[in-house]
Amino acid sequence: MERNICVFQDFLTQAHRERIDAAARAAKMHVRYFATGQFEEAKEHLQHCEVLYAQSPQLLRAAPPTLRWYCTSSAGVDLYCRNDGIFANPDCLLSNSNTYGVTIAEHVVMVALMLLRRMPDYLDSIQNHIWAPPLPVRSIRGCEVTILGTGDIGCHVAQRMRSMGAAKIIGLSRSGKSREAVYDALYPIGDLDAVLCETELLVMALPDTAQTRGMLDRRRIALLPRQALVINVGRGTAIEQEALADALNEGRLSGAALDVAVPEPLPADNPLWTAKNLILTPHISGNMTLGYTCDANVEMFCTDLANYAAGRPLVHLVDRARGY
Repeated sequence: MERNICVFQDFLTQAHRERIDAAARAAKMHVRYFATGQFEEAKEHLQHCEVLYAQSPQLLRAAPPTLRWYCTSSAGVDLYCRNDGIFANPDCLLSNSNTYGVTIAEHVVMVALMLLRRMPDYLDSIQNHIWAPPLPVRSIRGCEVTILGTGDIGCHVAQRMRSMGAAKIIGLSRSGKSREAVYDALYPIGDLDAVLCETELLVMALPDTAQTRGMLDRRRIALLPRQALVINVGRGTAIEQEALADALNEGRLSGAALDVAVPEPLPADNPLWTAKNLILTPHISGNMTLGYTCDANVEMFCTDLANYAAGRPLVHLVDRARGY
């Protein structure tokens, strides 16, 4: 019986297809490609497939009970983990592509430097046609950095902060551990309150789970020093947004940068739009706009395709009960 793979992606180049074709041949499987505008064709073909490589909850909902593995090209999997009904096969494997560390870490460096070097103030002056005098600035060098979430993104951020001279880098995670030795200290999330008091730059790279929702609430925001900066590139649900806006407007927090929010897109009357010293970006820090990300995404799928065909565990297998 023919073993089929359905690929539903828009970012693939010819080189990407050739790499996937080679991996499929080695796995003794057949692959067909579809893109936006071919949803119905992909849906029809999917009925005869055991593997789906896509970023489409809609297509997954149309999959038959015979689908055995869904590889999403996104890093975030909260939608798939909180809704078991999305899988016709309850035992379907779920894997994600944690290839966004480079592009998101560079985004973090960019907005951190913008805040430390007062770019929101200078941009405001420029928009008002004012030639502003030099303002006191700060540096990543000597900064005490706390990273919430020590996975792929958190480790890439830590590496870049280290290379730029951060004085201390603390990582916090559910387990209090990390796969990479890039932190000066590692703690479980339960120790967050004590760590916040000494944090100058807080980087949040958390998934959306029951444990992470509202983690940075009004009480914890008040624990941060007045000069602290908050950067969130994980999920908007991790921050109590109104409390963050209040702290910024009242000068109890030096600045923030949010690439994620609730809801997305933000309504026009949301207080975040007018919060002081806040850099807002529309969830663009991690996507398929960087060539390296696309290449690594395909490579991860091909590596796990070889594992799948050989009956080995998937490297990027998601624990749907845990949420990541």
